[in-house]
Amino acid sequence: MGYFNWNDSINFLGKLTIRRVWNALKVYGSYQISRFSKKPVQWGFPISISFEPTTSCNLRCPECPSGLRAFTRPTGMLQKDFFRETIDDIHKDLLYLIFYFQGEPYLNPDFLEMVKYAHDKGIYTATSTNAHYLTDEKARKTVESGLDRLIISIDGTTQDVYQQYRVGGKLDKVLEGARNIVKWKKELNSKTPFIFFQFLVVKPNEHQIEEVKKLGAEIGVDQVRFKTAQVYDYENDPHNLIPENNKYSRYKKDRDGKMQVKSGLTNRCWKLWHANVITWDGLVVPCCFDKDAMHQLGNLKNQSFRQIWNNDNYRQFRKELMTSRKNIDICANCSEGLSVWLD
Repeated sequence: MGYFNWNDSINFLGKLTIRRVWNALKVYGSYQISRFSKKPVQWGFPISISFEPTTSCNLRCPECPSGLRAFTRPTGMLQKDFFRETIDDIHKDLLYLIFYFQGEPYLNPDFLEMVKYAHDKGIYTATSTNAHYLTDEKARKTVESGLDRLIISIDGTTQDVYQQYRVGGKLDKVLEGARNIVKWKKELNSKTPFIFFQFLVVKPNEHQIEEVKKLGAEIGVDQVRFKTAQVYDYENDPHNLIPENNKYSRYKKDRDGKMQVKSGLTNRCWKLWHANVITWDGLVVPCCFDKDAMHQLGNLKNQSFRQIWNNDNYRQFRKELMTSRKNIDICANCSEGLSVWLD
């Protein structure tokens, strides 16, 4: 869930109810029992869910299946009626809702209406955007929707650097969108959304780390955060993205000079106990590393969420995690256990 400042923390804590706290305690307790017993035990329901508004995107980022148009699953838009039905089923236990998986959320015309629906259910809401669609009107509607957290991807402080990763993007559009959001927060006297500048540190932009801090302060965003980049073929790094500064890399060289994931692969994963991902068309998958939805644990068009969360597929997947995680393909590039957010 990242980190909170004081105002954001108060907002988040305001979403707590007795039922949500009790659910979180059950989930955490069952995870700890599973760790020590080496057998999967699952109590409660997810604390956090990622819901995918769309797989469509306007950019062509080199490490993104959506940007590369490399999906085997279909492209589409989350339908608001289906979203509402799902939220109605789980909102009493759910604390944190991320409107993002793949794609650009603002391309879904009903996106902000769905944010408002979740907000009215008392759920903490967040999204991540490339900010190309944050027009003055959309910025106002974003603030009015009650969105709690807005992550704006800004991976360069000059156009020539920015476009090396955000292929097809326009930095001036990003900055304009950020300024629009800041303006409407002030105009509407709103404490939300908490605005992040997210700087994905890659080799082409690592020299601009100090510059983006200054830019964030100039525009008036609430925080600038640095994120390590996922590189699928990290052993070869074909796009030359792994930064030279080891602090900002998910990868390190072993004694033979071969790249490997810093975090290693222990036979446990907190994600599978407290969170999951729902695709735009209702597929339930383990986590955000299953971008092509290859590990389908259920389909909300056929079963309720509560049925899926404890079905045979989920139990089997949790069991495999605790016995042979290294054999699960989506875990090979996983950063769980490694802090990917850096001050």
